[in-house]
Amino acid sequence: MERFFKLKELGTNVRTEIMAGLTTFMTMAYILAVNPNTLSAFGSGATGGEWYPIFLATALAAGIFTIAMGIFVNFPVALAPGMGLNAYFASVILSSSATGKPVTFEIALTAVFISGLIFILLTVTKVRQMLLVAMPEGLKHAITVGIGLFITIIGLKNSGLLTVGVEAGSDIAKGKFTDVAFFETVFHMGSLESPGVQLVLIGLILISILMVLRVKGAILFGILGTTLIGIILGSDYVSTTINTDVTPWIPNLSEVAFANFDWDGVFQTGLISIVATFTFVELFDTFGTLVGTANRAGLMKNPEEGNKRVGKAMLVDAVAVSGGALLGTSTTTAYVESAAGVAEGGRTGLTAVSTGVFFLLALFLAPIVNLIPGSATAAALIIVGLLMLQSVKNIDFQDYTIAIPSFLTIVLMPFTYNIANGISFGIVSYVVLATMVNLFGKGKYKVHWLMWILAILVVARYAFIGSQG
Repeated sequence: MERFFKLKELGTNVRTEIMAGLTTFMTMAYILAVNPNTLSAFGSGATGGEWYPIFLATALAAGIFTIAMGIFVNFPVALAPGMGLNAYFASVILSSSATGKPVTFEIALTAVFISGLIFILLTVTKVRQMLLVAMPEGLKHAITVGIGLFITIIGLKNSGLLTVGVEAGSDIAKGKFTDVAFFETVFHMGSLESPGVQLVLIGLILISILMVLRVKGAILFGILGTTLIGIILGSDYVSTTINTDVTPWIPNLSEVAFANFDWDGVFQTGLISIVATFTFVELFDTFGTLVGTANRAGLMKNPEEGNKRVGKAMLVDAVAVSGGALLGTSTTTAYVESAAGVAEGGRTGLTAVSTGVFFLLALFLAPIVNLIPGSATAAALIIVGLLMLQSVKNIDFQDYTIAIPSFLTIVLMPFTYNIANGISFGIVSYVVLATMVNLFGKGKYKVHWLMWILAILVVARYAFIGSQG
């Protein structure tokens, strides 16, 4: 095991890797409940999926492809059905339900499967890997920082410490001197009287204390400690109800909806824009996650070796997209929460293998996994955001040609709740600014031909598909 995963070479050991894998699993375990709840909201049969088959697909996809990432790439990155991508999957079905050509659950799964095949092609031809060479170093670090803030927003929202509301305002605030009312989205602090908010604050304090005391496994022990405290405080903080009718102890794999596709429906409905959007968002989401996690793990110190490993990881990720659809779930992708395991010292594929094994065990222990409150994992995500924010020191903010695209990348990820949006604006702004300096300024910046193609594709995507995909 030491030789296979190169543990000594990468400065780690078996215990550290397993603990890191368990930490990653604990921060991702919420997907086991959230994904089935999201995708089963459309009913059953031809109009949607059922809860238990989707739960099985979620656990199996996360377990199988995370283990594959560890074994074939030796990379501490876990995969699971992606948050945001499953919401888009749901929106495609819901928004089409009132049209003459409704998109069923099976048709949407087929679209995801097709996007996975496209990714496999782009990866085998090494188009995706070229991004690692084409992307300026400053933007790569900005992606890491942006993802850190994105993770923080997820933690704050999941805990209830941050709430999003809609309030009435006046056009005067927009510089228009009229009395016409409008509505705007605003952020608020959640109620401190809420048990969930109180528990996340306890979790933040507990994890922070363990970290400043340099306790190994601080994040994992913080999650477990917060859960235990919640149980002691009572049912208002942690639900201890176990419903074995919904989540049985022994998994019934015969209920997996394998290859639940509708090819005729795809051609009749016309899903070119949907497949294109799945492909576009997944392209940048995965790139950002893999590069950001690799930077955090210190695996990009040797750029040549790091780029090779990320390239291999992209192939596993591409196969996982189609593989997850075969099992019956929305897009399976690399998870930003992998940074939690990396923060605990995970450096090799053994971290990923451990995480994958825990996901497979969750098929048997789902009732117990459901006892872990969202507030406990939310506290961990907020702290992980802090750890990833440290990459900001590697960005040269005195060089505005790099600083402006980096800034846009960083702020648009959390504020638009979309990793792809941040990377998209970063790419376009860098190409425009670097070209202007090369033509009229006193600098000389390298603009890789792939960056030009990506900038054109980004502009075309927003022009013809829109910003909500």
